[in-house]
Amino acid sequence: MKLFDMLSISGSALAAERQRAEIVAANMANAETTHTEAGGPFKRREVVFTSPSATGFRLALASSGNFNNAPVAGSVQISEVRDDPSAPVMRYQPGHPDANKDGYVAYPAINPAMEMVDLMGSVRAYQLNASAVSAEKQMIQQTVDILKS
Repeated sequence: MKLFDMLSISGSALAAERQRAEIVAANMANAETTHTEAGGPFKRREVVFTSPSATGFRLALASSGNFNNAPVAGSVQISEVRDDPSAPVMRYQPGHPDANKDGYVAYPAINPAMEMVDLMGSVRAYQLNASAVSAEKQMIQQTVDILKS
């Protein structure tokens, strides 16, 4: 692993966790949205992470510095942001403008407690990666100081 690979890995994780937090915040903001432009209730969205596995020739090129756009093995990327397939929650509210003929309104299948747990996990992962970046910067600075003397 090269000197700056850890910064690349933590940087990719910071970006991924920031997007995860944005998706969770959007889920929470739309927890009561019963009608969207597409029709029907808001659909909860979830983030799927992946870690590129550079192997063989690609890994050799990436580690030699000749393959600049190759993701560092161990970095974090978002492979997709997908809709949750859960069925909407039906509530009896006959006076609601979005009620069906039986008086039921379809609400998004969003559990605020679970969304908060997901958001706290995202924030914690972001903090840990920010600490890792800080530690790496300190190690690089100490390396430079040693090389100066």
